[in-house]
Amino acid sequence: MSKTIRIGTRDSQLALWQANIVKIQLEHLGHNCVLVPVKSTGDIVLDKPLYELGVTGIFTKTLDIALLNGDIDVAVHSLKDVPTQMPEGIIQAAVLKRGNTRDMLVFNDSEEFMSQKDAIIATSSLRRRAQWLNRFPTHKIEDIRGNVNSRLEKLENSKTWNGAIFAAAGLGRLELTPENSFNLDWMIPAPGQGAVMIAALKENTEVVEACKEINDETTEICTGIERKFLRILEGGCSSPIGAIAFHRDKQNDICFKGVLLSRDGTRKIEVEKIEPLGSHHNIASFCANYILDKGGNKLVDTRDYTSRDEKIFSTKALTDEQKKLFHQGLKVNHADFVKVNINRISPIVLKQDHRNVVITSQNAVEAIINSVPAEDLKFTNIYCVGRRTKKLIEQKIGPVVHQAKNAETLANYLVDYLEGTEVSYFCSDIRLDALPTILRESNITVNEIEAYTTKYEGLEITNTIEGVMFFSPSTVDSFIKHNNSKPIAFCIGETTAKQARNHFDDVRVAKVPTVESVIELVNEVYV
Repeated sequence: MSKTIRIGTRDSQLALWQANIVKIQLEHLGHNCVLVPVKSTGDIVLDKPLYELGVTGIFTKTLDIALLNGDIDVAVHSLKDVPTQMPEGIIQAAVLKRGNTRDMLVFNDSEEFMSQKDAIIATSSLRRRAQWLNRFPTHKIEDIRGNVNSRLEKLENSKTWNGAIFAAAGLGRLELTPENSFNLDWMIPAPGQGAVMIAALKENTEVVEACKEINDETTEICTGIERKFLRILEGGCSSPIGAIAFHRDKQNDICFKGVLLSRDGTRKIEVEKIEPLGSHHNIASFCANYILDKGGNKLVDTRDYTSRDEKIFSTKALTDEQKKLFHQGLKVNHADFVKVNINRISPIVLKQDHRNVVITSQNAVEAIINSVPAEDLKFTNIYCVGRRTKKLIEQKIGPVVHQAKNAETLANYLVDYLEGTEVSYFCSDIRLDALPTILRESNITVNEIEAYTTKYEGLEITNTIEGVMFFSPSTVDSFIKHNNSKPIAFCIGETTAKQARNHFDDVRVAKVPTVESVIELVNEVYV
């Protein structure tokens, strides 16, 4: 290739190191190259953490513009900084052989602080912050910005920070790895961490072909899986998502581990999968969907629920498919007003003989099956509320004797047909009084076993909301704690409606107890 390849790069020391490596490798193959340094917004704005800047691809945007304007021929990036959706016309032309993928802790004084209750760690990465707080929930995190050298200097000069977290690859490439540091092997890195990527215009075929000569196929496969996982979860700098894939030579397979956390680190969903090389193409989608199925969609949904003019508000997070069911043009917002934590029930309790078992929620089923194997259970008669709860019980535990549409109806059935005078009631720490009250008034002993805990996490919503969707009595209570307005209450069932009537003038009940039926109820009003 006779044309000189103009290599665009940020002008930080690390970015220039990466660009020089690309230059050296291309020149080794006989191509003429020149570096073109460019400043990015991420380098200029140093007074805010990355996740507050509100820009996707903050370190790559300026170079993208330079590419599209024809000012450079290729752009060199840290792959972890590149958005999964690249601008139209720009492609990943190559990725170099990967370096150290790990995060590294650099500490002041000693590492003894890790066993102490109080400590301060510096990082501007939401992913690192969430994982650290998940492991050390009493520690405090403070923001630190700047290039590698300035962050090391800030840590050294700090009188309060115990340590700061860096990408091990960056420290190693600049030969700045301090003695007082070590890899955080337990921390899952950012997708693409440790890899250098080259972007080019798709139409510039001559340059693209030149870049392919230095592409590392194994790194391309592994980082491709990580980035696809990230893309499906719809994450980025604003979501705590980690992913790592690597190739094992002896087994000739691909190992993957992914994680999604809440911003405060209190909730974490992990996934691992191993597939033979060649059968690895579905790893990312399988693992991402696994996390979404386990409630991951609630963790990545970080929108501001209080600043928009929606007409309808759902007190339960809705899936993309459910949102599509609303009439076109109807503005709907949503958030979980109740958070459920599944308890671990003592195996000693569960392995006892339980002649009559009452289950009124799928959450209780999850708690039971997560605590002991189903074959260890000695449940003789199972009674439940809701057809979906019944379906889950029969899939995971065993046959159901009777299913009722609500707790009160089930209680009245048990008064007439129960075998014996005692029931084991697997319930929440917050539950309605109807069932235990009716049974005890009929001299039936109710042994309550706390299977899960319910936490109110309501929000104050705007006055433009005309209708609110409720899915349990708890969501009604959570709403009332934060709001005085009285919109239309769209309820999933009669038990929820009964609670809503204590607070709302206009209460409407779905025909069947499903989210889709509540949406149908809303659509009837907003034709």
